[in-house]
Amino acid sequence: MKTKVGLSILLVLVIVGALAVVKTLQIKTLIAGSKAFSVPPVTVASSVVKEEKWQEMLTAIGSVTAVQGVTITPDIPGSVRDIPFESGALAKKGDLLVKLDTSTEDAQLRATEAQVEWSRLTFERNKTLHNQEMISQSDLDSSEAALKQNIANADAIKATIEKKTIRAPFEGQLGIRQVNLGQYLDIGKPIVSLQSLSPVYADFSLPQQELSKIKLGMRVRISSDTYPGRQFEGSLTAINPDLDPNTRSVTLQATINNADHALRPGMYAKIEVLLPKETAVLAIPSTSILSAPFGDSVYVIEPANDSKQGFTVRQQFVRTGQTRGDLIAVETGLKPGDRVVNGGLFKLRNGAHVVENNELTPKVESAPRPPDA
Repeated sequence: MKTKVGLSILLVLVIVGALAVVKTLQIKTLIAGSKAFSVPPVTVASSVVKEEKWQEMLTAIGSVTAVQGVTITPDIPGSVRDIPFESGALAKKGDLLVKLDTSTEDAQLRATEAQVEWSRLTFERNKTLHNQEMISQSDLDSSEAALKQNIANADAIKATIEKKTIRAPFEGQLGIRQVNLGQYLDIGKPIVSLQSLSPVYADFSLPQQELSKIKLGMRVRISSDTYPGRQFEGSLTAINPDLDPNTRSVTLQATINNADHALRPGMYAKIEVLLPKETAVLAIPSTSILSAPFGDSVYVIEPANDSKQGFTVRQQFVRTGQTRGDLIAVETGLKPGDRVVNGGLFKLRNGAHVVENNELTPKVESAPRPPDA
């Protein structure tokens, strides 16, 4: 009985020993395989840090305003009898827009003009009689005063008729009409908007510390998200003599030709005032910047310690400056000739191996223009 128990224990020990040997060999094989395995390199796009000359500029946000713009309203009340304009049409100075009812004034004018004619005849007759010393100077003066009074009455009626004949005060584009035939208009009731669209103003403001850099006549570029990639050229035409005491900023105004009426009053605009000085900067694609709460950084591509492993990346913190289109200026952290990653950043870590592939990388420009711009 003891012999059988001993044999059973020996058999169990042999099996356990065999399993231990097998597992040990498997573990050694896995360790050897892991040492031989290397993480494949990450494919990235790259760009070379270049030194460029950038014209200095001051940027601001402003709005487009009309050189001349007004909402047409009546000066005196009346009923609408004629509306000869169409909504959205171009109007020339003096074009008739709305005619109010003047039937009462027309009748009064005819009566007054008859009185003017009678007064004139009376004055001429009294003038002849006075020359013949048949009437006094007082009678002549009375007849002359009556004539002048009647002429003034006629002029007052003509002025009322003129005010009820509403015309365009300047050339511009009309908006949507807000009145109808037969409608009674009170004083100040909006009839239609009239805006002069060529040229237009761009109003904006700059901090007081920039005041010494600007002067009248400087070139100004205007852009709006309404027309991506398009820029409108103008010039600085007015600088407010006083500053806003609350914001310590100076208000400025630029004039843009706007021949095609693309810019409209009230439109938001980004404004750039071009300064005459140029500055050397290190420019890289803005897609190379990895932003984080602790600062901006880029991945610099460098040769690996082992030449067989190709290239690795090193995370480098930088300080950025102005932007130009797809490019951004780097003030510290890089030098000309450095290669930085501009595509595939979020797959990287410090020291990762990389392979460059720039075949599908979009072209980077300081003033990009979309194909349909």
